[in-house]
Amino acid sequence: MSRTYKAVGINLKGMPLGESDRLLTILTPEFGLIRAVAPGARKHKSSLGGRSGLFVVNELLIAKGRSLDKITQAQSLESYPGLGQHLGKLTASQYLAELVLLQALGDQPQRELYELFNAHLGRLEQAASNEAIMAHLTHAVFHLLALAGLAPQVHRCCTSQDPIVPDFQTPHWQVEFDVAAGGAIAIASQQTQPTQDKLKYRGGDRQPTSAQPEPSVGILNSPPAVKSPQRSQLTREPAARKSAYSTRLDATELDILQRLAYPELPIIQEVLSSSAPLGIERWLRLEHILRQYAQYHFDRSLRAAALIESCFLPLPTSITRDNATV
Repeated sequence: MSRTYKAVGINLKGMPLGESDRLLTILTPEFGLIRAVAPGARKHKSSLGGRSGLFVVNELLIAKGRSLDKITQAQSLESYPGLGQHLGKLTASQYLAELVLLQALGDQPQRELYELFNAHLGRLEQAASNEAIMAHLTHAVFHLLALAGLAPQVHRCCTSQDPIVPDFQTPHWQVEFDVAAGGAIAIASQQTQPTQDKLKYRGGDRQPTSAQPEPSVGILNSPPAVKSPQRSQLTREPAARKSAYSTRLDATELDILQRLAYPELPIIQEVLSSSAPLGIERWLRLEHILRQYAQYHFDRSLRAAALIESCFLPLPTSITRDNATV
């Protein structure tokens, strides 16, 4: 049996090992998640130095080891230099990498996950504004949840299974979003005033749209279907679920969540080219909702996600100088 094998993979994570080596966690379409040592990668003139960087795609020749495999040759195929040149893009990409690591498996093909992740990295790299970055990030998070079989149910009520159609005509129309229930829950009696949430974001109004059929999700040729989370997929016991997150969604927010399953997201282009865009605060709120949902169902905190607000929340427009506001 051969002691070497070839693979194409993208570096998701790296950490120092020994005096000059680097231990890489690599996602490959053929073998899923692998861990391999890049010998001497931390040396100044090492040929593996740049090839062991974050989000670099390499064609690899790997030697099997007793505990860890070792990279013997690497040829770079692709990288995403634009991600490292923008703190927000880098943070968003690391956020997605954490989600990938939570669902990736070893010793079995992971082609759909590999292609989905690479495609969304490309979209993030090309994003032209902070609002576009947040829109693409939110889209990517939903796709990764769907591929894991954990997409929130937003087209039907999680309690009654009746279709939910955003109502743009009724003032202050809302639905509940409950992470423990698995998504949206219709409110029997709409409140006359909007319920305040922990996050006090504001966004503009949108025109009414007709009901959208529940789509398949993904950007691949044969995308996986959107599936609601099943109890068998959830790892925690009910006693550990006392602090589940819930909030209210208005018609615009529900409309966007329902569109996130589509391979392309026309609403991103519509909103970014509009004279009255949704605003980055709205995308931050939707990302936060999906983040809470992902952390609850994966039972893990997303460390990079905690930096999103510091990267993208607008700074105060006024400062005090010599007791005067400018």
